[in-house]
Amino acid sequence: ALTYLGSLVEGLSDEFKYALVAGAVTGGGLTVIANAPNPAGMSLLKEYFDEGAVNPLGLFVSATPPTLVAILAFQLL
Repeated sequence: ALTYLGSLVEGLSDEFKYALVAGAVTGGGLTVIANAPNPAGMSLLKEYFDEGAVNPLGLFVSATPPTLVAILAFQLL
């Protein structure tokens, strides 16, 4: 939704559009936390947590390394 709404704004520079998409993609690993409750995401992840309860701290710690890799990839490109 963020990238779609950004595409509707007239007069944005190409750099800003790139930053908008990069931010949306980079934060993708943390969307289960940000969009809580996210039933689809929770149903996929619950089997990897004790007692089937998704731990937000565990999810954050697990999502941080791939998020950092995405940030570095977008910064270096």
